Amino acid sequence: MGDHATVMNALPDQAERTFERIIGNSTALESVLAQVEQVAPTDSTVLIEGETGTGKELIAHAIHNASQRCGRTLVKLNCAAIPLDLLESELFGHEKGAFTGAIAQKIGRFEMADKGTLFLDEVGDIPPALQPKLLRVLQEQEFERLGSGRTHKVDVRLVAATNRDLGKMVARGQFRSDLYYRLNVFPILLPALRERREDIPALVTHFVKLFSHRMGKQVESVSPETMSAFQWHSWPGNIRELQNLVERAVILSRDGVLLNPLHKKQKELMIPPHHTRTFHSSMTLEDSDRTLILEALEQASWIVGGPRGAAAKLGLKRTTLLAKMRRLGISRPISEEGTSVPGVA
Repeated sequence: MGDHATVMNALPDQAERTFERIIGNSTALESVLAQVEQVAPTDSTVLIEGETGTGKELIAHAIHNASQRCGRTLVKLNCAAIPLDLLESELFGHEKGAFTGAIAQKIGRFEMADKGTLFLDEVGDIPPALQPKLLRVLQEQEFERLGSGRTHKVDVRLVAATNRDLGKMVARGQFRSDLYYRLNVFPILLPALRERREDIPALVTHFVKLFSHRMGKQVESVSPETMSAFQWHSWPGNIRELQNLVERAVILSRDGVLLNPLHKKQKELMIPPHHTRTFHSSMTLEDSDRTLILEALEQASWIVGGPRGAAAKLGLKRTTLLAKMRRLGISRPISEEGTSVPGVA
């Protein structure tokens, strides 16, 4: 999850420093940060779950920064980026001559992270043959380098992340159940961007400032059409996709205005662009949320559920949309006969 994030105003100074890169104040995000505050002071293993691009690495940084180990090193390893035959050496190190090409001693990531935190991204990609060794170091805090019989003791706090469903992998025999339970001590599920749409304006503003500064460009405003397109997009790539699109939009911007980088994808948008309402710069996030929901309800003939309902258009669960409607005071329209419009229940 790049630089994605806003500081929660009610947090004390230390918490502000911890979460300074976490942008947004949606209920879904605040729930995640509350869990981070709960687990960070402990040494418990944390498993961060969520779709690709939701910001799992940022949450790992927040856990480390809010822990007693914050003065020590946070060591990172993407398990999917390392060839399988080298992953064991990356984790535990090796001695000179341990295998062909091992021309010198190598320190592994667990040893590097001693007294600190180790962040293992894409932990679901660890091959079955290596899983027992990972389980051992988590349980016993000891391991051997490849090519050595000497046992090394370490004091490491593990934060793992995955975009896979490890529970289903266990059921299919692709992941050890004992390792899964050891990793799953404190799970944190990150919401997809479509589940926290109210954070999109703040994220867009953050990335516009970031890339404008890097490129030396003056981008002073976001056109209403552009913000509307961002609000309606389904964001399969989540915050990473948003970041990349804003970067593209900053490159293409002219006259100080951020133009819509999604214009070639308008057929993929849930609502045609000429049907979208105008988003004024003076609108609050609650106002824009209400506008989006009303637009989706009208386009769906006030049907909430089902594949063509407003919830599907917004990328939300039916129950989540109903809860938002209650919170925003959006009531069901009444027909001329005095009954509620069908399908809104």
